[in-house]
Amino acid sequence: MNFIENLKEAAKSIQENLLRTILTASIVAIGISALVGILTAIDAVQASITEGLSGFGANSFDIQNLPRRRSSNNGKQARAVENITFEEASEFRSKFTLGNTVSIEAYITGIAELKRFSEKTNPNSTVIGIDEYYLGNKGYDLKSGRNFSKIELIQGANVAIVGKDIADQLFKNQETRLGDNISFRGKKYRIVGLLESTGGLGGGNVDRSFFIPLENANKFRAQQQLSYNIVTTVRDATEMEYSIGEATGLMRQIRRDPLGAENSFEIKQSDSISASLDEISGTLKIGGSVISFVTLVGASIGLMNIMMVSVTERTREIGVRKALGATPARIQEQFLMEAITICILGGGMGVLFGMVIGNLVSLLVGDGVFIVPWLWIFVGLVVCVAVGVISGFYPAKKASELDPIESLRYE
Repeated sequence: MNFIENLKEAAKSIQENLLRTILTASIVAIGISALVGILTAIDAVQASITEGLSGFGANSFDIQNLPRRRSSNNGKQARAVENITFEEASEFRSKFTLGNTVSIEAYITGIAELKRFSEKTNPNSTVIGIDEYYLGNKGYDLKSGRNFSKIELIQGANVAIVGKDIADQLFKNQETRLGDNISFRGKKYRIVGLLESTGGLGGGNVDRSFFIPLENANKFRAQQQLSYNIVTTVRDATEMEYSIGEATGLMRQIRRDPLGAENSFEIKQSDSISASLDEISGTLKIGGSVISFVTLVGASIGLMNIMMVSVTERTREIGVRKALGATPARIQEQFLMEAITICILGGGMGVLFGMVIGNLVSLLVGDGVFIVPWLWIFVGLVVCVAVGVISGFYPAKKASELDPIESLRYE
């Protein structure tokens, strides 16, 4: 018997025991469906979220203040580091000319209470002063209205762009009208824009944010020390590291950081959300793989049991083959081929169902991205072959070791 003949015999045996083959292959298909389905769903959801995050300043970095007090390397308290000033931020914006877009934000408070007639927001609204490039750098879209005009920015007019949660709290079931006024610290701000809801994505809850012109925010400097951040968008993501290096050198020069000393500011890349997402999805993939592995163990045990029954049923056939000159290696190969063929049939169905189920889960969760998981398809088929070899090895070995004379006597 050669390899081709063994393959034909495996196909013939499968055809003669079609119902048993279907049931056995279905067990394998369920295990592979779980493996491919879970991993496909995770990949599809991750791709969908990553696509959504691409609009939230994915190719940008922020230059921010360091914590007011930090611990030095030897554990002693380091001196306080001064905040970035408006003058320093403006100087950076004028000098950093690498084809990137630079904007400045002035953080006023994160516990503001905004008012409209008798309605008030919860004291958790964030008030930020921004320039004309800020919304674009952060990837925030306007649902209605417009951005601040040049005149409003230069004059520091009392105008505002509000997030969805603030509008919902102050206007209740009414439609938010552009031109209505909202009060903050005794001053009335006219609404010129309403932001699209972000659901908390993009670093902080933008839905609770109240944006005013940067020059208007600077008027509060007499009452408190403002915190200024610089947001820089890189046009070409491949130049991110280079741009960060140039920005670090320029900012150190502006801040007059001594040679060899640590930076008196920190640079935070906006892809930290994507990095966290990758870490979470990696953990989910490990958990899904463990669950699928348990299912595949059950499938392999079921397949091994079926193959043992097959060996018992075909004992006399094995005796005849050996009497005609079949070697133990050929007998073993025959049963291994049968086990592997059943697994591949089940695996093919499992891969197909898993891919469909995974993408359906992604679509149900949100605006899923349909993907064809070539990696998991390959992994699934490799796992199928491995399950077939493991499950069929012992029955095949037992069949190859049968005594031909005793096998011919078997009834």
